[in-house]
Amino acid sequence: MENLDVVVLRTLHGWRAAGRRALLATVVRTWGSSPRPVGSIMALCEDGSVVGSVSGGCIEDDLIDRHTRAYAQTGVATGVGEHRIPSGPPAFVKYGISADEAHRFGLPCGGTLELLLEYDSDPVLLAELIAQLGAGRLMQRTVRLADGFVALTPATAPEDLAVDALQLTNTFGPEYRMLLIGAGQLTEYLATMALFNGFAVTVCDPREEYRGSWSVPGATVVSDMPDDVVLAFKPDRRTCVVALTHDPKLDDLALLEALGTEAFYVGGIGSRRNNEARRARMIEHFDQTPQTLARLRGPIGIYIGSKTPPEIAVSVMAEILAVKNGVTLPRDVEVAQAKNDRELVHNEPGALVCGVR
Repeated sequence: MENLDVVVLRTLHGWRAAGRRALLATVVRTWGSSPRPVGSIMALCEDGSVVGSVSGGCIEDDLIDRHTRAYAQTGVATGVGEHRIPSGPPAFVKYGISADEAHRFGLPCGGTLELLLEYDSDPVLLAELIAQLGAGRLMQRTVRLADGFVALTPATAPEDLAVDALQLTNTFGPEYRMLLIGAGQLTEYLATMALFNGFAVTVCDPREEYRGSWSVPGATVVSDMPDDVVLAFKPDRRTCVVALTHDPKLDDLALLEALGTEAFYVGGIGSRRNNEARRARMIEHFDQTPQTLARLRGPIGIYIGSKTPPEIAVSVMAEILAVKNGVTLPRDVEVAQAKNDRELVHNEPGALVCGVR
């Protein structure tokens, strides 16, 4: 699945390229609790079709009702209850100002949000923005409030939405990417969750017997050695690298290469003992230090008592999303810390799966 913003923009472009009227709604301000963050977008077609979201659904329903009734009318609205066909420069609209409105629109107590509505966006500029995002570029889209004029410029870093009396500027990024080392069962569950969360997923496994049983559509599967794949992948700040093979020959070099990049998350599967052994190998054989390995995560995931592949995938995906969203997790949900706190015994020390005796 594509990044949700790209899905919205691509769908809006399709409507506009076909000559259909449509609007683009952007959350520009929130007060109190809000179901969707600032910068969230949705598009609404003249027939009531909608993609994306700006709330839990009630505000979308109101926009659909108001604008489809307007699109369905002909001529100029003059009577009570009629609605003009929306057009012209962008317009602001607020929801949830009063307690009655907050309740009506499903907003939390005290919640208010403000939208900017843009009418009939230029399909040529939409196509250009989509193409730049498809090429992996970060883009700024600036809307002049006086007349709706749109300018597209490359961005060097993600920035929060900004709005003032003259313009709105929103940064759109390419898809987040996930590189998974190993094509086993756990990888299938994690890849599925990542795809539904808008990540572009690549799975690397040089072992033919694992690649041959891969069954998750939508993920790219490659057969080169993992460290070479990491180098070619060029991880950036919208990339995570997760090693899942339990085989040091495949996992370790890939993780070392990933640690030298801007990847926002680098981690390897394994028990507490196996992760300690991995760090010891990297320090002894690859000239690493505790400082250079500070970004290496392991055991990965958050502690939810998981033991089955799907539950472990939930645990890992939750940690990746927390890091992506800038959430600092408390130490007592870290797998190693939680198990130590609960005095859970290590794996049997006589036969390490991923380490050296």
